[in-house]
This record gives sequence, structure tokens and C-alpha cells, in this order.
Amino acid sequence: MERRELRGHYDGLAAEYDEHWVYGPEYVPWMSGQIAEALRLGPADRIADIGSGTGLFARELASQVQPSRPILCVDPSEAMLRGLGTPPPPELTPVVATAEDVAEGQVRLPYPELDAIWLKESVHHVVDPAHTLRGLADRLAPGGRLLIVMLPATIRYPLFKAALARFEELQPDPALIEGHLRRAGLETRLGHVEHELRIDRDRYLGMVRARYMSLLSTFSETEIDEGVEEIRTAHPESVLVFPDRFAFVLGRRAEENA
Repeated sequence: MERRELRGHYDGLAAEYDEHWVYGPEYVPWMSGQIAEALRLGPADRIADIGSGTGLFARELASQVQPSRPILCVDPSEAMLRGLGTPPPPELTPVVATAEDVAEGQVRLPYPELDAIWLKESVHHVVDPAHTLRGLADRLAPGGRLLIVMLPATIRYPLFKAALARFEELQPDPALIEGHLRRAGLETRLGHVEHELRIDRDRYLGMVRARYMSLLSTFSETEIDEGVEEIRTAHPESVLVFPDRFAFVLGRRAEENA
């Protein structure tokens, strides 16, 4: 998807974004806790959530970690960042920028270096992942950590067959992303976490119609309608139960005296 189309997709989704991504009351605290644990976040860390959207996870992490300085919520969509609130809460600072802007020093951040950066389900939007991840690694302080949270190469979502096939065609391999971080000079680790989702089928079908995944914006209205009917036929049950599995690709910059 072209950059302008991608921004338009998220601008249009902004008003309903949190509704689509809060599968249940336990999901955001669970995922935020997994991110905090993987990054070993502490109150003194200078933190950036790149591709933050409405700050859904940054807000929860701020509550869990109680950072002494605001978490930077970086996103190219001003409409999404307005979801932080007007004005935003003091623990979150919006930054209108892309991952590439941060990596290339095209945007001035409040912190000269960062102790922790995460990108959740946004690395597949980066045009040149090797170059951009190297640039983000260069923004880390000694001992800083960079976490890429991404779906694996295959998923078990109750989507229609054409969507699942296109996902596998477009989704980067987490092992490839780990290689980019390693070549950027970081110590790396690749692991996985999994959470069982239970969601009302009609609500999920509404999310598909709203194209809650950017992948779905590559399908026409007719294709989405046909896909929804395919899902409805394949899943007559009223509640959909399926695993949400994520790859956690972690890179850590060495300490200066290491």
C-alpha cells in the first residue's frame, strides 16, 4: 500500500480504532504487560512507541510502568494521535512522524537518546526495513532496547481465504527482521507470545467490514462483502475463538564499557 493510501486508511479508521482493537477487557493489559516485560521497562526509561496510533498500548504501559518522563507516541496520522486526548495526558507526548523520520533524524524528539522503542504491528509498513531499523538502533542509548512486535508469517484468524493468502504473501518473516537488527549491531532474541481471543462473530464481521487490518484495505467493497459471507458460512458459531500469536523480535544495544 502506498504511503498516502496507508495514512488515509488510518485517518479513516481513527474514530473507531480503539473499538476494533480492544477485543476484550484483558487484551490491552496483557499485551502491554508482555511489551513491558520484554523491554524490561523501568520508570527512568526514555520510551517511544512508534506507530502508536491512538496510544492504546502506550496509555496502558504508562499506567503499569509510571515513567518519570512522557512516553513518545509517534505516528504519521494526526487523526490517530488525536485519540490521545485534547490535550493529551501528561504521561504521553504525540509526535507526528513516520518510523523513517525518526530513523533518519528528520524529526526532533524531546530526548537525545532512547532507552526503549517498540513497534507493534507496524514494521510491515516500513518501505526499507533494514535501513530504517538500523537508524532506529542508532537512536538507542547504551543498553537501549528495540522491540518489534509482529504477526508471524502465517496466522489462524477467521478471515476469508483470499485475505489469509494475501497476508502470507505480504507479511515479512520475523527471522528476517531479527537479521536486520543483528546487522544493525544489536544483540537479538526472537520469541513468541500467544493469547486466546474470544469475540462475538457479528462484531468480528463488522470489524472486517470496517477493514480493521490494513491488509483488508487492499480488497474492494465487493470482495469484502463476499469475504464476510465466506466467514459467516465457515463459522456458524456465535462466538469466535482463535489464537492471537505474535513474534517478539528484541534487539539490545551493548553498554559503552562492554
